[in-house]
Amino acid sequence: QVQLVESGGGLVQAGGSLRLSCAASGRAFSRYDMGWFRQAPGKEREFVAAIKWSGDRSDYVDSVKGRFTISRDNAKNTVYLQMNSLKPEDTAVYYCAAALVPLSSYRTYFAASDYDYWGQGTQVTVSS
Repeated sequence: QVQLVESGGGLVQAGGSLRLSCAASGRAFSRYDMGWFRQAPGKEREFVAAIKWSGDRSDYVDSVKGRFTISRDNAKNTVYLQMNSLKPEDTAVYYCAAALVPLSSYRTYFAASDYDYWGQGTQVTVSS
């Protein structure tokens, strides 16, 4: 069982930056792939970024490549999402999620259904 708590959301002007954090409690955080998703009003939940349990591979949705960076600190049981050059279309509730995947799996996971545990979300609002 893993409990996830996001923080760091807020209101920022277009072009600004925010860093989201997701603190995990429970067992074996370093064993989980971690992902960030977002959901804007009236839209489906969307994959944003993912990072392997080992930290050696990450992937992003095309719309955030070059602007967002996912990272993790397994010693602190925390995953981060650094968001730069924010745009109004980045406005959404951001969720972190944890997936227990086979150690032998090299791929990252993009589907919400691949993830076993979810945080409560943190609101990010980007004004124009």
